[in-house]
Amino acid sequence: MPPFPDSVSSAAPAGSAAFLETAAGPEAARGAETSPVELDRALAELGDAALGFARMPPGEKAALLRSLLPGLLAAARPEVEASCAARGLDPGSAASGDVWLAGPCATITYVRRLAEALEDIAARGRPRLGRGAVRARADGRIEVDVFPADRKDALLYGHLRARVLMQPGATPDSVREAQARFYQQRDPEGGVALVLDAGAAAGAPLRDVLHQLFVEGRVAALALSPRHAALGPLLESALAPLLARGLLRVVRGGPEAGAALAGHPAVSAVHITGPASAHDALVWGPPGPLSARRRAAGEPLFHKPITSVLGGVSPVLVMPWLYGEEELWYQVRSLASQLARSASSGGQEATALVLPRGLVQRPLLLRMLRRALAGAPRLHVPPAGPAVDPHAEARREALAAGRAALEGERLEGSADAPLPPGIVRLGAPGSGELPWTWITGLSEADAGDALRDVEALSGALAVVEVGTSDPVEFLEAATRLCNDHLPGTLSASIVAHPISEEDPAVGAALGRALLELRYGVIAVNQPPAAVHAAAALPWGGHPSATLTDVHSGLGFVHNPAMLGPIEKTIARAPLTTFPRPPSFCDHRRAHVVGERLAACAADPGWGAVARVMAAALRG
Repeated sequence: MPPFPDSVSSAAPAGSAAFLETAAGPEAARGAETSPVELDRALAELGDAALGFARMPPGEKAALLRSLLPGLLAAARPEVEASCAARGLDPGSAASGDVWLAGPCATITYVRRLAEALEDIAARGRPRLGRGAVRARADGRIEVDVFPADRKDALLYGHLRARVLMQPGATPDSVREAQARFYQQRDPEGGVALVLDAGAAAGAPLRDVLHQLFVEGRVAALALSPRHAALGPLLESALAPLLARGLLRVVRGGPEAGAALAGHPAVSAVHITGPASAHDALVWGPPGPLSARRRAAGEPLFHKPITSVLGGVSPVLVMPWLYGEEELWYQVRSLASQLARSASSGGQEATALVLPRGLVQRPLLLRMLRRALAGAPRLHVPPAGPAVDPHAEARREALAAGRAALEGERLEGSADAPLPPGIVRLGAPGSGELPWTWITGLSEADAGDALRDVEALSGALAVVEVGTSDPVEFLEAATRLCNDHLPGTLSASIVAHPISEEDPAVGAALGRALLELRYGVIAVNQPPAAVHAAAALPWGGHPSATLTDVHSGLGFVHNPAMLGPIEKTIARAPLTTFPRPPSFCDHRRAHVVGERLAACAADPGWGAVARVMAAALRG
């Protein structure tokens, strides 16, 4: 392998230097980073191990994964404490619950599910699917039941049910043939994958590394964002078995490190997590005429497979219906909890509320939302190690420029009158806190422009009214809005009363919307974060994206069933569930549920399941 040139930055793609500056700001990018000599050594060690790992028997890989579980569990509490410190949260409070759920719980669960899948491959050639899981729909499309996998999943994750819709042209036979494609090769070559952390949710890059290793069959280098630098030692300790065998290297990346790794000939594939702007800076170069010419010509800065999971606007569509007050309060608390998590969500939390014009319960819904947010923990921007974009507040102010300041009471009048355009700031934020902000009165035409700067939207919610109070007309208008105007294709959710679906026309309209909405994950009556936390369901942007128009990314991760090619994951849940989910910001023992769920994920015996349920019931 050739060594790094004397000047690393001059030999690497120019856009890669902008990659980490885009992700974390130039100040953060100037922090400590791995030296060029160490980067060269890391890639050499990975290259030496690539072929042997590619041809390692799946049973041995499963054992290797299981050997990670004790270290990951031991690192769980320190990881949560580090993430809470970055977000200004008390790690001993219920507010830390979502840090547990989105971090250690999801990672440990994913490791165990991957180990089970590899054990299936060793025994029968492919990950196991339930009897009748692969089936043809009435329209001829193929879908696969993937969740819950067993009774323990059903208890731990409430009533969440999920299916994977395969891309057009799939047949039951082709779905099974495409499963675990890497493990169907006779003599795979493997390779070295680079996972670039551009400031996504803590834990997401680690799970993407595991996907590269155990689904794609590549050894991996993880370039850790300066924003997550404090997690580096914890990751290295938890993943010691992978590091000891030369299968993983964790490097600290400023502009030079990111540039050198992405452009190095030893790297055979690149995966990036974070905002779409970071992806484009890496692939095409810094914004400007030269970048635009490269994009127009289809000439990226380097030619190798690139996959990504990026951010975007995540809309919540509320279908018209006369909801019971408890039903509406449940869904409003779910929405408020998503806003409270939006500083570390990785793009799956609500940023747009799409309502029918003339929704009778609009004043009640908005009044309930104000009440729910009043009790939610505010987002913090600490002086050191910000959990959100350090320039977000300035860009949020620019987003609000020219819009009138409104009082919340003005939005709670007659539902017949359209929402006035303006900005509503709820309460007075303290020092270092972001305000809850509503952007109201957006039309379909200007919603996309107003929401284009997705990274500036932490704690902000755009409220858009479309269509009419007729459910069929609303779903048609909302689908057009989402597909044609809102940036991003990662995730969306729909609030739908089950009784409304008993009307054949409404049921058919909802089915069309689920099929036509261009998102990689769609959740009905459930936040998309529930799909992400289950770590059993494919997660990624809609496959209509291209390298030149990347939207929310290329490819899917979180895919222990190793399905492909996928169009989207569709998850459904009842309108309300009991007990309240630990993801709700008013759950009093969410942190206890999270810690017990992490232990249960590592060793899911019935006793561990009972301890999780006991804490959940006391929330």
